[in-house]
Amino acid sequence: MNTQTTTQLSIPPHFNLEKVGEVWRVPYQELASEAEAWAQKLNIQPAAFDKRRICLLLIDVQNTFCIPGFELFVEGKSGTGAVEDNQRLCEFIYRNLGVITTIVPTMDTHTAMQIFHPIFWINAAGEHPIPAATSITPTDLEQGIWKVNPAVANSITKGDYELLKKHAYHYVKQLSQDGKYPLTVWPYHSMLGGIGHALVSSVEAAIFFHCIARQSLTQFEIKGDNPLTENYSVLRPEVLIGFDQNPLAQKNTRLIQQLLEFDAVIIGGQAKSHCVAWTIDDLLTEIKQIDANLAKKVYLLEDCTSAVVVPGVVDYTEQADAAFARFAAAGMHIIKSTDPIQSFF
Repeated sequence: MNTQTTTQLSIPPHFNLEKVGEVWRVPYQELASEAEAWAQKLNIQPAAFDKRRICLLLIDVQNTFCIPGFELFVEGKSGTGAVEDNQRLCEFIYRNLGVITTIVPTMDTHTAMQIFHPIFWINAAGEHPIPAATSITPTDLEQGIWKVNPAVANSITKGDYELLKKHAYHYVKQLSQDGKYPLTVWPYHSMLGGIGHALVSSVEAAIFFHCIARQSLTQFEIKGDNPLTENYSVLRPEVLIGFDQNPLAQKNTRLIQQLLEFDAVIIGGQAKSHCVAWTIDDLLTEIKQIDANLAKKVYLLEDCTSAVVVPGVVDYTEQADAAFARFAAAGMHIIKSTDPIQSFF
C-alpha cells in the first residue's frame, strides 16, 4: 500500500513568514516534539514507506547568499529575491511534507586562502584585487597585472611557490578554454565556522521538521573547500585535472548516482545564474550519457531561485533564464512552489 500523503498539508503554526529574512536559533527540541505530534495528527508516515521516492535538492540556501546584508546576498530583480524565494520554499516543504522523501541541502564551504578570494592574489604594489569587481584572465597573469601571493604558498603547497603559480595559471587558462566564466575574485563568503556558512534559520527549521516528521535523515553535501578550484556545482568542481595531468578534484559520483535513482528530483536554491544552473547543467550532462529520458524526472522550482543582480554593475537574469529554457527543452519540468507534487505524475 502506498502510504504517502496525497494532498497538500497545512502549514504548522510555528512558521513565521516575516522571520525568513532573519538569523535566529532553531529550537530543536521543541520543534522535534511539534513535528512528531504534527505527523501523528496528519497521519504522515515515515519516508521508509514511500513507494514513490522524491528528493528535494536545495542548492546553497545559506545566510551568505540569502540574508540581506550578508556577503553575497542574491537580490534578484526585486532586490529581496532570496528572501522571497525562501518564504516560498519553506511553505513548499511544509505543504508537501508527506511526499518529500529526502532533503539534500548543499553547503558552499570556504576558508580564506582559496583561489577566488582576495588574499590569494596581489598586484605589483602588493594590493589585493577588489572582490566582485575583479576577474582574472591568463593575459592578466602573463602581463603581471595579477600574480599569486607568495605568502599563501606556505598554507597551500607547503611553501612551494613555483608549484602554486603553475597550479593557478593552469586553472585560469583552463576556465577560459572551457568557455566558463573567467575567474572571479569573490568577497570572503560561506566561511567555514561562520554564521554565513549556516543554513537560513527558517529553512533549517523546515528541513529539521521534515527530518523528524518523516523520520528521514537530512543529507548534507559539502562543496567548495578545495583551495585550487571553484565549485559552483555540487556535482563537480570547475577543473578536474591539474597542470601535471594528475587529478585536482573529483566529481561527486556518489551523489550523481543517488539522484538518478530517485523517482523525482526537485531543485531550488541560490543562485539561479550560478550554482543552481551549473548543478543542473552537470546533472543533465550525466543524464545524457546514460538515458536522455531521465531528464523528465527533474523538476525546477523557478520561484525558489533568483539570478545574481547587482544594480548598475551586473545582471545575470538573461543568462539564468536561457539556461532554464535549455533545461526545459531537454525534458526537465519548470514548476512553481504552489504546484502540488502529486500533480507532477
